[in-house]
Amino acid sequence: MEFEKLVQKLAKQNKQRIVLPESFEPRTLDAADIIIRDNIADIILIGNPDDVRAAAKKRNLSHVVSKATIIDPLNHPKIDEYIALIVSLRKSKGVFENTARELLKNPLYLAATIIKAGDADGEVAGAENATGDVLRPGFQLIKTSPGISLVSSVFVIILKDKEFGDDGIMLFADCAVNPNPTEDELAEIAVTTARTAQNLLAITPRIAMLSFSTHGSAKHKMIDKVATATKTVQDNYPDLLIDGEMQLDAAIIPEVCAKKAPNARIKGNANVLIFPSLEAGNIAYKLVQRFAHADAYGPIIQGLAAPINDLSRGCSVNDIVNVVAMTAIQAHKGKKETMKNASNI
Repeated sequence: MEFEKLVQKLAKQNKQRIVLPESFEPRTLDAADIIIRDNIADIILIGNPDDVRAAAKKRNLSHVVSKATIIDPLNHPKIDEYIALIVSLRKSKGVFENTARELLKNPLYLAATIIKAGDADGEVAGAENATGDVLRPGFQLIKTSPGISLVSSVFVIILKDKEFGDDGIMLFADCAVNPNPTEDELAEIAVTTARTAQNLLAITPRIAMLSFSTHGSAKHKMIDKVATATKTVQDNYPDLLIDGEMQLDAAIIPEVCAKKAPNARIKGNANVLIFPSLEAGNIAYKLVQRFAHADAYGPIIQGLAAPINDLSRGCSVNDIVNVVAMTAIQAHKGKKETMKNASNI
């Protein structure tokens, strides 16, 4: 099934409440109307309701006008409750009532607080805000999932050449959050990305831990980091298909893998690529996106207790629709995982 149809179908099966805090941004409003029209998710917008509806009417967005939930940051019945929640979470950092009240005037902080309070399931922003501004409220208020110590990111890459990955679908991590992960952090990125492949796309992950060496063909401390991270994952998650350290050609071309790493479990058929640094990952995804004319969705943020996802400021309306769909899937899967863990206590 075509990727966009797949994620939208999965999102529709368990509709979630997604906040779009950049509620006057034209692409965001257009995307919100499509999402509501197609029943992909329930949409929450932030701003003066009359002003948001006026902006939507100007663009002939009837579904936003009639069906979006619009929260006024300056006049909302739960503001005092939200202030108390922020104070309880950030008091040790010197945040008290007056500061919390000011923070909630910022739509990005209000969005994260709404999610933390259980009044929404996820957030998508970034069409007009920098990545750091989008993610900071999530780091401070939502924090990481149980058992996860590191927030990271993944790009879903859709290739026109279907011989690679899973019918052209690949996951690249980490390309947006951690500049120079340690060996333990690299191992956690691999495990978290494997879960994303399973939960978001129903893909069985075949993970390649990338470097400029394949199974000891070169020696360097940078290679040692990747090799150690690989062994950590193999020791702790023996059921995961993971190999490393590996050069890219050995990771994705079976004939090359057979020569360079004949005992590799992934056999040159990787669909998840873990990069040794943010520098390498960011360059790689942009190269593939431009040279191969691939679609790149992300960065999808992984590891938070509830999903907050960032957009490129050059994103299209279609990008926003699909990232909202993926955020909804993450939210549903995250709640199922929480319930499962609770039942095992």
